[in-house]
Amino acid sequence: AMQPRGSGPAEPRRAVPPVRSRVRSRGAAGAALLPSMLMFGVILASSGLLLMIERGILAQVGPPPLHPPAGPSRQDGRDSAAELELEVLRDTRNRTIRALCGQPSMPRSVWELPPGQRRTVLRHLLVSDKYRFLYCYVPKVACSNWKRVLKVLDGALESVNVQGKMDHQSDLVFLGDMKPEEISYRLKHYYKFIFVRNPMERLLSAYRNKFGEIKEYQQKYGVEIVRRYRKNGGNSAGDDVSFSEFLQYLLDEDVERMNEHWMPIYNLCQPCAVRYDFIGSYERLHADANHVLEHVQSPSFVRFPERQAWYKPVTAETLHYYLCNTPRRLIRELLPKYILDFFLFAYPLPNITSEFCRH
Repeated sequence: AMQPRGSGPAEPRRAVPPVRSRVRSRGAAGAALLPSMLMFGVILASSGLLLMIERGILAQVGPPPLHPPAGPSRQDGRDSAAELELEVLRDTRNRTIRALCGQPSMPRSVWELPPGQRRTVLRHLLVSDKYRFLYCYVPKVACSNWKRVLKVLDGALESVNVQGKMDHQSDLVFLGDMKPEEISYRLKHYYKFIFVRNPMERLLSAYRNKFGEIKEYQQKYGVEIVRRYRKNGGNSAGDDVSFSEFLQYLLDEDVERMNEHWMPIYNLCQPCAVRYDFIGSYERLHADANHVLEHVQSPSFVRFPERQAWYKPVTAETLHYYLCNTPRRLIRELLPKYILDFFLFAYPLPNITSEFCRH
């Protein structure tokens, strides 16, 4: 287990750059890397055989364990099966990431990334020097609650349950605000983790939150989306964007220029350039979060906060409704942009067959 250590002399905290930078790399490295990755995604998406391809890649590095580790047997067979399923899922993710990131064209460190991609990932890596960990925050994957935890650990917030709107900049330390040698040291020696979520569920959550509740997003993005994709949409206030219009906008948007709330997780956190020690999932949020807190030996009174009462989660039924009432062409054409999130983190492609949508 990792022992918490002091961070030495306090380092000055520099001004945090805007989260939604529109910087786009045009360097030769970026031009070489991005097309190869997109082509990889297009091949996977167009084949329709993601699972078979994944198994083929995994076969090169050995099969996942077929049996749970030795230990006391569980009385409840369902618990045992769930633990085995979780173990296989994590092993699949780890092996798939190693297989893809082991390709010669993939970056081995943040310093091999084009400048724009490097800025993005360093802006999303939050630092705890006291507990020696790095957390890559992904919007719409409980990142607000994780930021609350970091503020409590740093002493800037009294409790994770303090009410009020989350300030996503103050009292947080971003890796991108440090010097290159400070960045390299922490990437090498600190515990690094990330939390992931089903890509389509994350997109739907972002759509419902930003265009259904946040006036800033309605005015900044909604007005433009309606104007661009709807006849006679010039009078819209941006609060009536349809899910199909949102997906069409994503289809036409450059991944490198996307807002962080719908940018693919791969682009936000670069799991090839940053070797994460733990990948938690939204589906097991509290169990995985508590695993991380125990690993970094946080104080026992710091527990991951419960979901806010006002939060409206995306249910399987809600996702089913939106996907089945969206033109299939849009979903099929959008998949290549998010295929690495499906592939690396072992999420199934969305089922939009007629038979599925009839039920």
